[in-house]
Amino acid sequence: MKIFNTLTRKKEEFIPVNENKVLIYACGPTVYNYIHIGNARPICVFDVLRRYLMYRGYDVKFVQNYTDIDDKIIKKATEENTDYSDVARKYIEEYQKDAQGLNVLAADVHPKATENINEMIDFIDELIKKGYAYVSENKDVYFRTLDFDEYGKLSHQPLEQLEAGARIKVGEQKENPMDFALWKAAKPTEPYWQAPWGKGRPGWHIECSAMAKKYLADTIDIHCGGQDLIFPHHENEIAQSECCNDKEFAKYWMHNGYINIDNKKMSKSLNNFFTVRDISSEYGYEPIRYLMICSHYRSPINFSQDLMAQCTASLERLYNCKENLEFLSENAKSDTRACDKTNLNSLYSYRNKFIKAMDDDLNTADAIAVIFDVVKEINHIINNNETSSKAYAKEALKFFTELTGVLGLLYVKKEGKFSEEEIDELVNQRTLARKEKNWAKADEIREKLKSMGVVIEDTPSGVKWHYN
Repeated sequence: MKIFNTLTRKKEEFIPVNENKVLIYACGPTVYNYIHIGNARPICVFDVLRRYLMYRGYDVKFVQNYTDIDDKIIKKATEENTDYSDVARKYIEEYQKDAQGLNVLAADVHPKATENINEMIDFIDELIKKGYAYVSENKDVYFRTLDFDEYGKLSHQPLEQLEAGARIKVGEQKENPMDFALWKAAKPTEPYWQAPWGKGRPGWHIECSAMAKKYLADTIDIHCGGQDLIFPHHENEIAQSECCNDKEFAKYWMHNGYINIDNKKMSKSLNNFFTVRDISSEYGYEPIRYLMICSHYRSPINFSQDLMAQCTASLERLYNCKENLEFLSENAKSDTRACDKTNLNSLYSYRNKFIKAMDDDLNTADAIAVIFDVVKEINHIINNNETSSKAYAKEALKFFTELTGVLGLLYVKKEGKFSEEEIDELVNQRTLARKEKNWAKADEIREKLKSMGVVIEDTPSGVKWHYN
């Protein structure tokens, strides 16, 4: 497999630090609000990365943090006249609902920043001892950025350019404008923890470095997140981690592209700011997941109503194939045709094409194209009554589910107000009426099923039904 490494700006052969074991750290949400449509992209994309590596036989450990102490969380708590921990708890729960709706696998570890303060203090203390960090007069702790010779190697920005954009804000006591906060001294009414240099709370960047070290290793295989995190967040993580541990922090850095809304940057001021919850209420969660992976992860996505409709239609085609195979697996002729083996071998040849696409820097767009080629071939076979059989349908369904499962698709079970038993009973009554040539009763039952939101289809293998 080849991965585009942001660090080197080129595709590189993926070789894990330890054979067959992959350590991945993904930056998680700052839990002060519902996640927006842009947050959903890294969540879905790197869930597919994890699924694919597992599919290829790797032992994957996936860590995604919760930033549950932050200026935004404190501000939200003040606005709502509640405690910061209540805000964090609420939006962790809401995040989990959205993640489950998007069919995202739970991380192996979901550490919270507030549960790892001691590790952050130890991390900062080590940087101070090594001379890479210093305590200011007001008890903030800053990292000496210019002491790390490789600063800027991830964002590929010249140090002069970074220095030109750096500023010292009111109240900050930095040695250099480029220095960034590792620890923020306590302010009145704000939460704090006790550290050797004074009361306060950790800076954002140190959280991920400390938790990656604790739950994974000093050197991890893949660090991933949105493109907006490259600078300063990930750049600062590299600096503090490599100075503390004297080792390379991450071998591969993966970043997904932005999402625009109707060709404009998403912004509350432009009134085009959408949460995942907003979009899911109109389209459901699965079309959102499909949208996030139907393009190459490094390419930008231009979100629109038309695009969501296209995603919904594409999923419908995939579901139709799945439902046809499920029906034939139960109702097709049970004999095994001589040509089944040939047909199945032809079908299985798409596995290598799928793997080739995914091995090329997680090219989910090409992988989905392969799946639609699989749909085309399956439809051709099952529409040919002379070559279709129960055995073929079962094996084709298994293979189809294998590929779509790697992408985390086709996980929604369509449900109606009526039980399957009720519908099956009406379908059987209609079948009996047709056998007795009681066409009026058969039509009456069809109309009743239609009013229940059920569509029936007469096929050579029997009657199929599905919700409209």
